Amino acid sequence: MSPADRIATRISTAELERRWSAVRAAMAEHGIDALVMQNASDWLGGYVKWFTDLPATNGYPRTVIFYADGPMTVVEMGVFDGRRDLGGRDELHRGVGTVLTTPSFFSVDYTHRYDGDLAVSDLQRRGVRTIGLLGPGALPTGLVTALYDAFTGTAEIVDATGLVDAIKAIKSAEEIALIRKAAALQDTVFARVLEHIRPGLRDIDVTSFAQAEGLRLGSEQGIHLGASAPVGTRSPFMPRYLQGRTLQAGDHLSLLIEVNGPGGFYIEIARTMVLGKASAELLEGFETVREAQQHTLSLLKPGIPARDVAAAHDRYMTARGLPPETRLYAHGQGYDMVERPLIRADETMTVEEGMCLAVHPGFETDAIFAVICDNYLIEADGPGACLHATEKRIFEV
Repeated sequence: MSPADRIATRISTAELERRWSAVRAAMAEHGIDALVMQNASDWLGGYVKWFTDLPATNGYPRTVIFYADGPMTVVEMGVFDGRRDLGGRDELHRGVGTVLTTPSFFSVDYTHRYDGDLAVSDLQRRGVRTIGLLGPGALPTGLVTALYDAFTGTAEIVDATGLVDAIKAIKSAEEIALIRKAAALQDTVFARVLEHIRPGLRDIDVTSFAQAEGLRLGSEQGIHLGASAPVGTRSPFMPRYLQGRTLQAGDHLSLLIEVNGPGGFYIEIARTMVLGKASAELLEGFETVREAQQHTLSLLKPGIPARDVAAAHDRYMTARGLPPETRLYAHGQGYDMVERPLIRADETMTVEEGMCLAVHPGFETDAIFAVICDNYLIEADGPGACLHATEKRIFEV
C-alpha cells in the first residue's frame, strides 16, 4: 500500500508545483534563499499544509524549510536524530528532500530548541545567505532564538510573511472546487442538525452530532460553537466546555459550523434555530445583520482596500444606532480558519479576484445575539453567488 493511498483527499502534485513555482519566483525577486515556517495545528496552521499538503496537528510542531533551489526539509515529531533522505520523490512527502525528527514538546520547556537546532544545521549545510520567516511573531521563541544565535552576522533573517500571504490568498481552480465542496458539506450538516435538534438535548449533544456528520462527509478538523438560551436572552457562540445547558421548548440556539471540507479548506456558516417561535426582536436583529452582510458584499470589488470596506461597514452600523466592529466581521479563509485579508482597519491588503471571504456581521444585546455567516468568492466584478445554499433566515423548528 502506498502511503499516499491513506490521504482522504489529496491535493494534486500539479497544484503543489503551482504554489512552489509562484513562491520561488517571489523569493528570487527578493533575494531569499530559504523560507522557515512552523505550525502545530491545522486550525490556524495553514503554511505547513499549503506547502506540503500535510497538516500539523494536535499541538505537535512541524517545521518546514522551503528552499529556493531544491527540495524542502521537514522537522517533525519522532525519534532523536531521526533522518530520512527522500530526494523529493516520496509519494507522501512530495517536494521534500529530508525529514528530520526529534521528540520535542511545547509542554516540556527544555525541548524547545530541539527543532530549531535541527533547522539551523540544515540551513547551514545549504549555505544560505538570506532566510525568510513566515509569521515570525507567532513562531516559538526556541526556534527563532536558535536561528538568530546561529546566523547573526553570517546571514540575513527577514520577514517573508507578506510575500507568501499575497500568493496564498488567491485561490486556484482546484482550491475553489474544494472550497465549494466544503460549503456543500456544511449545508448538509446544518440541514441534518435541523432534523436532530429537540428539547432535552444538551448544547454539546447538538454540536457533537454536527461534528460526527461532518466527519462522515469528509471533514477532518474544525469547531462548532453554540449556546442555547430562552428567547429574550442572548445565545452567543460558546466553546464545548460551556455547552452543558439542556435545551427547553421555546429556546433558541446560535450555531457556528466552522469545519474544513475535503482537502482541508475552511469556511464557515452560522444560523440561529428556535425551538418554537422567534420573537419580533430576534427576527428584526437577524434582518439587520443580513442587510449589513449585503452592504459589505456590495463593496467587495477587486482593488478596494480592505480597510476601506471596514470603515464603510462601521459607518453603516453606527448610522443605524448599532455598534461599530471592534473585533473581526469579515476575513479570508483557506487552510486557516482566519487568514488575510482581514476586513479591518489594520489590514494593508486589497480585495482581489480569487479570494475566499467569510462575511459575518453581528451585534448583541442582553436580549439577542444577532449573527449571520456565509462565504463568498471574489470574482472579476465582485462577490459571486453565496457559496452556502442554506437560507438566510431564523429557523423555527
